Amino acid sequence: MSSLAARDPATPSGIAQNRELLLVREKSAPLHGGIKTREISKARFGRVRSFHDEIDRRHDQVLEPTFLAPTFSNFWRRRTLLHQLSQLSSRRQCMTSPIGIVTNKATPKLQLSTLSHRFEAGGQSVQAISNISLDVAPGRFVSLIGQSGCGKSTLFNILAGLLKPTSGSVLLDGNDITGRAGLVSYMLQKDLLLPWRTVLDNVIYGLEIQGTDRKTAREIAEPLMERYGLGKFKKHYPNSLSGGMRQRAALLRTLLCNNDVILLDEPFAALDAQTRFRMQEWLLTLWKDFDRTVLFVTHDVDEAIFLSDEICVLSPRPGRIADRFEVPLPRPRDRDVVTSPDFVGLKQRCLDLLFADEHAGGSRAA
Repeated sequence: MSSLAARDPATPSGIAQNRELLLVREKSAPLHGGIKTREISKARFGRVRSFHDEIDRRHDQVLEPTFLAPTFSNFWRRRTLLHQLSQLSSRRQCMTSPIGIVTNKATPKLQLSTLSHRFEAGGQSVQAISNISLDVAPGRFVSLIGQSGCGKSTLFNILAGLLKPTSGSVLLDGNDITGRAGLVSYMLQKDLLLPWRTVLDNVIYGLEIQGTDRKTAREIAEPLMERYGLGKFKKHYPNSLSGGMRQRAALLRTLLCNNDVILLDEPFAALDAQTRFRMQEWLLTLWKDFDRTVLFVTHDVDEAIFLSDEICVLSPRPGRIADRFEVPLPRPRDRDVVTSPDFVGLKQRCLDLLFADEHAGGSRAA
């Protein structure tokens, strides 16, 4: 089995351990503050039993011999089944929870706690960001917008572990990862494809860095390239691709790094308007298929609204969260949504926040 599969919690052994742990947790009926787990009625017990049966069925699927080969289809099906098992176990845990205790509340995937950073240069001190706190739930798409120089890229460098903050911390699944690189995926505005590698070998570069051998990495990547429109270009070199295709390759490389959180720093800024919109739709397809948590930096208000579950507006330097709000537009979203009254209202709210200081300054000058 490949090194990637060995580390992947969606492997047969990983699912078996997860299933065993879930069953032990339920059978042990632990005490929570002295409150015993409530008795379950016959009907309620029947529903819990059905969850057990469903987990057994899907677990047996994973242990089929055809699942043991480290191919793309197995890789993909294992991840899908693990996600389904997780959803079932969350529902079952809620049904058997103690009275008055909510046990299925989602733990934030990513937590930013009072992050601040100050640069010292040329004898001067510049406060880039100040006291930023943010919780991001698993699977959410959150956009950060703000004026140039408000600290968005500084914040992303901190989240990626490339820069240690002056104060504050970053938690991933409750674990402190402040100053530790490689635990989240990070894609910059430039695609940074290696010109001497083919498109296929660029896409698998992250997997190779993580220890997957090239043959296995290619077996994983090739079907994905076919699925997401890059199959015809896998033997080409980056200099023969359009800007949109280069960004597709770079984004697929980022997703295959197998990290749950992805940071995207203006990945479509250099593209023309039509290509950008196609890339936005393509990104939403990948986000849905891969079920990742995404933080997205952009200067384009329309882009932020179209893509996001929620938006954070940063104030001018030093960057602070001026406002955070949900984007209540239904998914999936098509291009017609950008002309809807709800979309226009959200855009006006963003613009008012972005230019609030200028309006205040003009009022004072008047």
